[in-house]
Amino acid sequence: MAPPRRDPVGPGQESVWDYPRPPRLEPDRRLVEVVFNGHVVARTTRALRLLETSHPPTWYIPPDDIDMSVIEVASGSSFCEWKGVATYHTVVVGSRRAERAAWSYASPAAPFEALADHLAFYVAAMDACTVGGERARPQPGGFYGGWVTSDLAGPFKGEPGTWHW
Repeated sequence: MAPPRRDPVGPGQESVWDYPRPPRLEPDRRLVEVVFNGHVVARTTRALRLLETSHPPTWYIPPDDIDMSVIEVASGSSFCEWKGVATYHTVVVGSRRAERAAWSYASPAAPFEALADHLAFYVAAMDACTVGGERARPQPGGFYGGWVTSDLAGPFKGEPGTWHW
């Protein structure tokens, strides 16, 4: 099947169709924040972005920049062909719980070793996830963990009719 028609790339945007496969990991110094139940769960300028063709970036936050007192290990795991075995985490702030709202790789495969113990959060599970002050939207479809911001052009994997990409 032919690749989808790309959205136009505007000034200051990058197309997710220019991202590589296999994915590339890169540091990003923009302020990244995750908020749940009025609590700043994570705040960093040391995030790592994982860039993969057709996906908005997934943001991985170092554990030193996360309030780990609100993070619990959740049941289950998954396997990524690029990064290896993922562990899931639940975020608990006050009386609210976001089950399996984040994931991490304790021993990621090469060349993704830098991701070790960093957490990635599902935007839809949190009250707010921001990049450089801009509120991110969840990657469509509910399965993938990318963060959609205005500096990206799609279309994005996860939208209806994209599972064959």
